[in-house]
Amino acid sequence: MSSKIKNTVMAALMAALACVATMIVKIPSPLNGYINLGDCIVLTAGWMLPSGYAFLAAGLGSALADLFSGYVTYAPATFIIKGIMALIAFGCFKLMNKKTGKLPSRLIGGVLAEITMILGYFVFEGFLYGFGPSLVNIPANAVQGALGIIVGIVLIKIFEKAGFGAKEE
Repeated sequence: MSSKIKNTVMAALMAALACVATMIVKIPSPLNGYINLGDCIVLTAGWMLPSGYAFLAAGLGSALADLFSGYVTYAPATFIIKGIMALIAFGCFKLMNKKTGKLPSRLIGGVLAEITMILGYFVFEGFLYGFGPSLVNIPANAVQGALGIIVGIVLIKIFEKAGFGAKEE
């Protein structure tokens, strides 16, 4: 099977997993958002797939969860924010893996991606609700980010044991 087909299939799987992981556990946050486990899949996609596939898998899967869950207003921002998160995870892993090793490159990439998520939703919600009120979601998004990094690192280790690892672009 060609690498393009494998990457397409894996991206579709990651998009479906991101959607389900986002929808399965939803803890409401103060400003109409919710804490979820989707970030672990967003990061895993970034660590496993070439950049374009990772962006689309993370963005589409997460945005579909927003659409299916009635958070239609959030879907476009989610598509962009989650896609960029996957790109950051991909880029940090690619740049740092050989120098620092898998775990440090994933931790640094995960932290940078999650900071991007926190800032992205702060700006988006700032335009929707005002920047003062949007501050209340920062702690909830930080908790979601920390969970995403921890669970994502566990998941990527499971995927690697099963024979799926980071793909070269």
